[in-house]
Amino acid sequence: MATPADFSTAFESSRGKLWRIAYRMLGSPDEADDVLQDAWLRWRRARDDAIRSPEAWLVTATTRLAIDRLRQLRAERDRYTGPWLPEPLVDGDAPSADQSAELASDLSVALLAVLERLAPEERAALLLREVFDTEYRDVAAILGKSEAACRQLVSRATRRIRERRPRARVSAAAKRRLLEALARAIQAHDKDALLALLAEDATWTSDGGGKARAARKVIRGGARVARFGAGVFRKVIARGRTEFRPVTVNGEPGYAVCFEGRLFSVMAINTDGRRILDVYSVMNPEKLRRVRIS
Repeated sequence: MATPADFSTAFESSRGKLWRIAYRMLGSPDEADDVLQDAWLRWRRARDDAIRSPEAWLVTATTRLAIDRLRQLRAERDRYTGPWLPEPLVDGDAPSADQSAELASDLSVALLAVLERLAPEERAALLLREVFDTEYRDVAAILGKSEAACRQLVSRATRRIRERRPRARVSAAAKRRLLEALARAIQAHDKDALLALLAEDATWTSDGGGKARAARKVIRGGARVARFGAGVFRKVIARGRTEFRPVTVNGEPGYAVCFEGRLFSVMAINTDGRRILDVYSVMNPEKLRRVRIS
């Protein structure tokens, strides 16, 4: 008969995977923590010796809890001031170095931002199948649907993501090179240099949440993004010392932008390796409170 210690051990052995599922579903470490707490409470009550696979049970519970929570969050995010971006995982909160190369494309701010366009069950099906390599029969069991329905969910979700931005495998070195060029151009207020870095249909998304001065809409088009990037930072830089500190953001190269030594923004990009497709700037102080930089 399983003991309380056995149940605790089973949960702890799956905790990392459960948290990764919850964070990718919800885009918030705090929300992921809450889902895991609820999953743990359900697991403690379960105490069923007939459970053949504790991990399968826990993945199912966590996924269903995350789907329910995401449905609730959608109404809150519809009322959010300006564009909504996921809360970034910076440096110590990010995957370890040996995991980052494997996980970066599946954890990136760019992907999580696009996933917001999916319905909760679409998002869960896509993540389980494409990120966690779950067999369709298991995805069906987790979501309580047929295998055929789950295949349709994944196919539809994949198509919607590709319509938004084709995903390309880009080396960390290429991303770092473009980021460094972006920072130099911004600090020099060089609109032409910015324009040369940007794709024609580039975007700039600023998440201030009504708590920091930020653009209330996504800036679209390379020319507009170049003007915005040069103009907005000219005002900031003119008021004091601004630093772009290299950090790891959700497993990828990024910047912590500091004004007079205080964190101002966390920046990440989406790129095809030649041009910057999207710039993401998280400025909402509530989303930056976990960030610790040297």
